[in-house]
Amino acid sequence: MHDITIYTSNTCVFCKAAKQYFKENNIEYKERNIDEDKEAVNYLIEKGYRGVPVINIDGEDIVGFDKKVIEEKLK
Repeated sequence: MHDITIYTSNTCVFCKAAKQYFKENNIEYKERNIDEDKEAVNYLIEKGYRGVPVINIDGEDIVGFDKKVIEEKLK
């Protein structure tokens, strides 16, 4: 079982695609929405990220929705 957190926003189409991908593949994740969660915003700023989605898998961040990279991390 992987520890997965997706940093999202309400208007991000790639965030929606990422969440749909995880749901379709029955992969559990936590969501941190930057429109509603100031701590999530601070985390991304501290890391130097300027956009979402940021997908954290087992402590490693993936910037953007890249299925190939995600699938590699989930092996």
